[in-house]
Amino acid sequence: MTSMPPPPSPYGANAGQPGPLNPNDEKTWALGTHLLCLVASFIAPLVVWLVFKGRGPFLEHHAKEALNFQITVLIAAVVSSLLILLLVGFVLLPLVGLWALIMPIIAAVKASNGDWYRYPLTIRFIK
Repeated sequence: MTSMPPPPSPYGANAGQPGPLNPNDEKTWALGTHLLCLVASFIAPLVVWLVFKGRGPFLEHHAKEALNFQITVLIAAVVSSLLILLLVGFVLLPLVGLWALIMPIIAAVKASNGDWYRYPLTIRFIK
């Protein structure tokens, strides 16, 4: 008996590798990445960055920016929480909370306009 070759893929030659996103999809996902940070903290941009890595430079930039910002916010929140012992944290912690609420909204507006936005006062862990 001779073995038969496997049937051709119904999805074309690049079935296992997704192609690049079109610019509108990139903008939509970039916008969603920033807004999902309000609900899922650093998990949302991490998942978007890992899933869509290499599929579009605009989306990859915004996912990295959002992830770096969320990591910076997490560090600032931990430091502010520890500084409550010195009473300084009572002022810093609400400021960090406001910063974590306002900045992703600004970034989402910029992403929806197609701007390459960079969060201010953010440590760039992922480049």
